[in-house]
Amino acid sequence: MLDHIGRHIDYLRISVTDKCNLRCIYCMPEEGIPSKDHHDILRFEEILQIVRVGVALGVQKVRLTGGEPLVRKGLVDFVGELAAIPGLRQIALTTNGTLLAPVADQLRRNGLGRVNISLDTLRDSLYQRVTRRGNIQAVWAGVEAALEAGLQPVKLNVVAIRGVNDDEILEFAELTIRRPLHVRFIELMPIGESDSWWSQGYISAFDLKTTIERGISPLAPVEEEMGFGPAVNFALPSAQGTIGFISAISNHFCNRCNRVRLTADGKLRPCLQDSGEIDLRPGLASEDPERNLAELWIQALQLKPVQHRMAGSSWGNQCRLMSDIGG
Repeated sequence: MLDHIGRHIDYLRISVTDKCNLRCIYCMPEEGIPSKDHHDILRFEEILQIVRVGVALGVQKVRLTGGEPLVRKGLVDFVGELAAIPGLRQIALTTNGTLLAPVADQLRRNGLGRVNISLDTLRDSLYQRVTRRGNIQAVWAGVEAALEAGLQPVKLNVVAIRGVNDDEILEFAELTIRRPLHVRFIELMPIGESDSWWSQGYISAFDLKTTIERGISPLAPVEEEMGFGPAVNFALPSAQGTIGFISAISNHFCNRCNRVRLTADGKLRPCLQDSGEIDLRPGLASEDPERNLAELWIQALQLKPVQHRMAGSSWGNQCRLMSDIGG
C-alpha cells in the first residue's frame, strides 16, 4: 500500500481508548481531558473490521496504544481476535506498564509479540512527579512479567527532558548491559501539553548518544528487526539489549514513515502532527463496508503530508492532544 509520494504503508497504530491512569507532564493536563462518550469509541468488532481491510491492503503490523490501552476491558481477548486475522504478521503494545504484570503472560499466549513500556525515570519520587500519580514498582513488575512471559523485545520508551531526567541517561543505557532490555530515547516533541515549554526541555538524539559514548563506551550500530520502527539502534559492548534514538525533531524520518493511526473514535490519521484525518464510521455503517472502508483508507493516504512541521509550528491550534490521538 503506497501513499501519494510512494511511501510503503504497512503499520497501523490503534488507539483503543482515550482514557489513561497517568497524567504525564508532556502528554496530558493534570486534570486530564474530557473522556469521550462510550458510544463514540469504536467497538472491538469495528476495529477488527477496519484491521481486516487494512491487512488486505498491505498492513502487516498493528500496535495497540491509548491513552493507556490496558484500562480498556476485554483487551486481552481482543489481542487473540487480532492474532486470528490471516496476513497480520505482528501485534505490539505500548503501555505505561502499571497494569501489565497480571496480564503479560495471557497477552503473549493470545498472540502479542512485543511490548514497549513508557518509563521516563528510574527514581520513585521523580516518577510520581513526571506522571503526577502512579507507582514505579508496578511498572517494574510489568517489565519483569513481560520478560518472564517471553515477550520479545521488551522496550523501554524514555522521553529525554533537560532538567528532569537528563542525569539518568547513563543509568538507562547501563540497563541494556545487565538485562535483555531495549531502551529507546525519544526526543521531546511539542505534542500538546508540552507545547509551551518543549524547546527548553529538548535534548537532541545526537547529544544523548554523545553523552552515552563519553560516559560509558562507543556504540555499535545494529539493525532493527523487520524495520518497522523509527529508531536508529546501537549497542554497547557485550550488552544484552540495545539502545535506540528516535529523532523526530532533529532528524525526522518522515521520508520513510510507514504508519497511520486509528483514533479511538474511528478517525484514520496519516500523521501524528498533522490534523488531517478521515472518519471511518460512514464506511463501517455502509451496506458494503469492506469496499467503502478500503476507499476511505486510500483517501486517508492522500492526506499524509511529506513531513511534519513540529520544529517550526509546534502543535499549533490542533484540537486533539497526543493522548487523544494515540501514542
